[in-house]
Amino acid sequence: TEVNDEMVLECDFSRDLFDASSIARYVGHFLTLLGAITDNPAESVAKLPLLDTAERKQVLIEWNDTATDYARESCVHQLFEAQVERTPDAIALRFGSIDISYADLNAEANRLARWLRAQGVGPEVVVGLCAERSPEVVIGLISILKAGGAYLPIDPDYPAARIGFMIEDAGIALLLTQVALQSRLNLPAGVQAVCMDTQRDLYANEAIANLDKFTTPANLAYLIYTSGTTGKPKGAMITHRGLVNYLCWAVRRYEVEQGQGSPLHSSISFDATITSLFAPLIAGRCLTLLPVGGQEIDHIRAALQSGQNWSLVKFTPAHLELINAMIPAEQLAGLARFLVLGGEALLDRHVAPWREHAPDTRLINEYGPTETVVGCCVHEVNAGDLALQGKLSGSVPIGRPIANTQVYVLDANLQPVPIGVKGELYIGGDGVARGYHRRPELTAERFVDIDETGLMPGISLQGRGTRLYRSGDIVRYLEDGTLVYLGRIDNQIKLRGFRVELGEIESVLASQPGVGEAVVLAHRRSDQDVRLIAYVSAESGASLDERVLRRCVAEVLPEHMLPGVIMVLDALPLTASGKVDRAALPLPESTRRQLDAAFVDPASDAEKRIAAVWSELLQIDRVGVGDNFFDLGGHSLLVLPMRERLQSMFGRPVSPVDIFRFPSVAAQAQFLTQTDDTPKHDPNDTHELAQRRRAVFRQKREQRRNLV
Repeated sequence: TEVNDEMVLECDFSRDLFDASSIARYVGHFLTLLGAITDNPAESVAKLPLLDTAERKQVLIEWNDTATDYARESCVHQLFEAQVERTPDAIALRFGSIDISYADLNAEANRLARWLRAQGVGPEVVVGLCAERSPEVVIGLISILKAGGAYLPIDPDYPAARIGFMIEDAGIALLLTQVALQSRLNLPAGVQAVCMDTQRDLYANEAIANLDKFTTPANLAYLIYTSGTTGKPKGAMITHRGLVNYLCWAVRRYEVEQGQGSPLHSSISFDATITSLFAPLIAGRCLTLLPVGGQEIDHIRAALQSGQNWSLVKFTPAHLELINAMIPAEQLAGLARFLVLGGEALLDRHVAPWREHAPDTRLINEYGPTETVVGCCVHEVNAGDLALQGKLSGSVPIGRPIANTQVYVLDANLQPVPIGVKGELYIGGDGVARGYHRRPELTAERFVDIDETGLMPGISLQGRGTRLYRSGDIVRYLEDGTLVYLGRIDNQIKLRGFRVELGEIESVLASQPGVGEAVVLAHRRSDQDVRLIAYVSAESGASLDERVLRRCVAEVLPEHMLPGVIMVLDALPLTASGKVDRAALPLPESTRRQLDAAFVDPASDAEKRIAAVWSELLQIDRVGVGDNFFDLGGHSLLVLPMRERLQSMFGRPVSPVDIFRFPSVAAQAQFLTQTDDTPKHDPNDTHELAQRRRAVFRQKREQRRNLV
């Protein structure tokens, strides 16, 4: 209001909703805005600053004061070699009954590295590595780095088409693999495959001394592919300096030298694996490779309960939720010194049992896009966090930036937003990737120059990187500088720890013969259960079969990107502006059964009980005896809770392998009710099911005749 010759601002607020410090800050923002308007009356309000000098300095400078000394002039393999000198006889690698010392692991990697260098491997040369979890994986990674090259991690479970694209796009000429995988690879012409398990004679006679050091920290360390919006995965280029900065920080932060190392259970194509793989090897501790085959979560549980006093164990929040269901809360104490959770949003209800029953285990929420080397922000969960449930809607903060890393919360005009206001997270520092391999347009879109943003005019950038990675993640600051994750600005999601671009799935579907349009949604059925649903319409004159589409898509996309349901619609619903009306797309349960002429209701008591378990886990209304658990949206993380329910219900042991062997209701019912005197035959035999389907068909036909 105007009082005499002055403008007076009075602010009334509810103390139930705001505290005085927040209101004082809001008033300061308003006054800063008014001052900016008088200085720049022709400027758009959206482009004017809200932060005064003090708050601007706080969020841009003080909360990013992360400068820390580390081995910035070293490469990753040199850190490993230095550790070999300190502890040559210590066990570096354990795989089942096989123990390999630091000296022996280093010698074997040197032999292969010398052979690789003779084949032309050196700085900026990418070498592929596709192998099952085994000592060969670790030897291959270290040898590529020692030779001066960069490694391209390839998951052998990826479809052949995806593997072929990655190999061709990366331009590799050499691939390290295993003989059992050769038939899956379908290598392009000119790519040489070397089977480390059967062709060791190629390099067995090479010298075991360390190679000359001519790789620089600015050289490429690895090229890792992630989901892409254009329908093709994109390769992020990570340098030695970024990787070394993260690893040096992780070894200190997670006190790796004080425990017994870490277990490795995940694929090398998942960048979070880097923590468990490299951190113990540069800290003089043992890297334990968990068994291959069976269910990953069972191996993690066994590792936790082995009494190894692990330095750190790293997995996703989805894994943590299952572990909480598998291990009684009173048995959680002493299982690990550090639990590092990453890959997707962490909820406070997942960590609450650990805070109550295992207070000595330190729980770390580690956040970081692939483009910023595994983790760029961390938050240690403490008892005080659980009191913030109301403020944070149950989510655990992602914390503060790690060493030599800067984070900025900016608006659409690249202006820093006030504390408590949501904005997009931009990340800078030593861990920022070089960009995307052979994708200059995408690199220019996602990596921006600080000088061009006008973010910090007049502020010295000494000791800081000059490029920022635009993450696409929406966050906000708490009053103490802690960051809270709120969501995404695009169609990217995190699914069981993997980054998934819905646009890539849509592009693959749209490229199939006869498909006119394709849309993919992520249907969240619970905090950790997200289901991909695809909707497609046919081109004029074409007909589409869901099963055929599923087979075609599975030849291109990895398992975690396959839609749980593909729905064929006559046309996709549109908004008034002609865009696809995603809100009007039907949920699969509402139409799927109307289109499935082969649906047969459960008949026996066992079938009905099993169908009820499926309905609960998959959150669908109706389950038929011939339905396939995995076709209905089931996945590996649901196998364990299904096994537990079936064991309890039928009073007999059920292994995860049994779920895969008997994926239908009919097959499971026969398996679970089978006794020693039951005639043995294949429970997947479809003859009886076909007879029942024909009987249902005849019954429905008779009903139609009666109606006529």
